[in-house]
Amino acid sequence: MKKIIGITMGDPAGIGPEISLKEFQKPALYERCKPLLIGDKSVLAYYLAKHPEVKLTIHPIQKPSEGKYTFGTIDLIDMNVVDMAELPIGEVSKMAGNAAFQYVKKVIELALAKEVDATVTNPLNKEAMNAAGHHYAGHTEIYAKFTGTDKYTMMLADRNLRVVHVSTHVSLREACDLVTKERVLDVIRIANAACKKLGIKNPRIAVAGLNPHAGENGLFGQEEINEINPAVAAARAEGIDAVGALPPDTVFSKANGGMYDIVVAMYHDQGHIPLKVLGFVYDQKAGSWKAVQGVNITLNLPIIRTSVDHGTAFDQAGKWSASELSLENAIDYAIRLAENS
Repeated sequence: MKKIIGITMGDPAGIGPEISLKEFQKPALYERCKPLLIGDKSVLAYYLAKHPEVKLTIHPIQKPSEGKYTFGTIDLIDMNVVDMAELPIGEVSKMAGNAAFQYVKKVIELALAKEVDATVTNPLNKEAMNAAGHHYAGHTEIYAKFTGTDKYTMMLADRNLRVVHVSTHVSLREACDLVTKERVLDVIRIANAACKKLGIKNPRIAVAGLNPHAGENGLFGQEEINEINPAVAAARAEGIDAVGALPPDTVFSKANGGMYDIVVAMYHDQGHIPLKVLGFVYDQKAGSWKAVQGVNITLNLPIIRTSVDHGTAFDQAGKWSASELSLENAIDYAIRLAENS
């Protein structure tokens, strides 16, 4: 049985609508799953009118069970919250921020009701969403709120490299304070469980240090000695194959080379930078992105959530130049997780 994958359209002023249409043009998508888009018909119709070469028909439905899920048709839950006459493409707007939030809220409701098997999110703009009165740091926090989840973390993945985070959308100063034995141990456990859901029977988990050289035995900081190393020892006592704290400047290369299945990063940029160096490839001669790939997955939720690993790219919106590869990767991960859940 093919899984129903609920896909949000993202901020309608960004590249989400374009990359969604590009992905829905591929017959292979329908061979792998039953794709369902949550967004606005008016936005999709606008882009289809601009690009008549895209031979897709919009099929508005009220619930996932009404979908056709056949190539050439976009099954759409039309939220009808966007007025195209008032939408500034490529700019921050309250209307677009509200729309993106409503799409996410709806797909969470569908997943909790078991009407879709997994959810995939296109990018939203945090400034636009907050301007619309929805005060969340990002997708992860929205999912945590509406699923009632307290212990969760973000995982980024691109090919051999997978990274989970002890903290994400907080200041760097606050992130240091969040490196505690309890939190690090929770994230190690979540990382171990996530790898097993991906089919990795005996995950090898590398835990990065917080400080340069992982503290150099206390010379550059005490967090490794007081918090991280004890968390690793506790995880090993539970039978988890975790090692660390390891120097952050080499651990990601080792994981990408296959020494480890996943890395526990201590804060947002520590984990995001290596993933995006690997997955985001800019072609200087062409003046465009050659590849934008990678997946963002929220772990320890009662539902499956994967996402593109890039933003709304307002500078590219409306130009039909954005790559759908990250969205394709996210859908693939969602299918994989749904089939193993």
